[in-house]
Amino acid sequence: MPFQNFKVEVADFIAIVTFDRPPVNAQNREAREEAITVFDQLSDRDDVRVVVLTGAGKTFSAGADVKERVGMVQEPGDYLRHNRLTREFFYAVADCTKPVIAAVNGPAIGAGLALMLACDIMLMSDTAYGVMPEVDVGLSGGQSFIMEHLSKSKARWMYFTGAKVPAQEFYRLGIVEQILPTEALLPAALDIARIIAAKSPVAVQAAKRGFNTVAEMPVREGYRYEQSITVALSHSEDAREAQRAFVEKRKPVFTGR
Repeated sequence: MPFQNFKVEVADFIAIVTFDRPPVNAQNREAREEAITVFDQLSDRDDVRVVVLTGAGKTFSAGADVKERVGMVQEPGDYLRHNRLTREFFYAVADCTKPVIAAVNGPAIGAGLALMLACDIMLMSDTAYGVMPEVDVGLSGGQSFIMEHLSKSKARWMYFTGAKVPAQEFYRLGIVEQILPTEALLPAALDIARIIAAKSPVAVQAAKRGFNTVAEMPVREGYRYEQSITVALSHSEDAREAQRAFVEKRKPVFTGR
């Protein structure tokens, strides 16, 4: 299925999703609707085990398309529908059944930063930065995404001032895995993707489901839930193959069952 705002390439169990809405990959209704479709499809595809998300051009995403907001409300319920679509845009990425690696090639602005933070693993180019300028354009939103990763003071400072936070600071805070020259960014993301893609997709997807679920649970209950995942995985063909391969000192061959 062709998309207007995204390019999707799949090879060797890895999907590369490129946000391609010139000039700065701003998020409008059409882009959000397409993204939801893209990530829902990838969640269901057996030939995809991991996803790499990046942006075309020099910007990862400039966030919400503010031009679209002018005259957006024509009748009661318009803004509620807009908000619902915006939420699902982010959670289509966060809830994707496959791990999503962000290769942040340039500025991640407002909702663009939230999009980065919705991913599982994050890499940034050495020229990238994150900024939350919502207050400056009369908007609000995204606080929950940055509060998940930043301290109380840091999150509020960033949000209230609209300060640009360089990639190096995100790395210092332990939010992103690597800072790389732009030309090395996608290859590094693909290196990580290949490692993940070589593992049992059943186990990896169960682990992602576990991370997303236990994040909202007390530690004791979360661990109990994780143990239930382990019990279910123990009955899979991949688990039996992994254990046989370990004993036989060879690489396992996973089938995803």
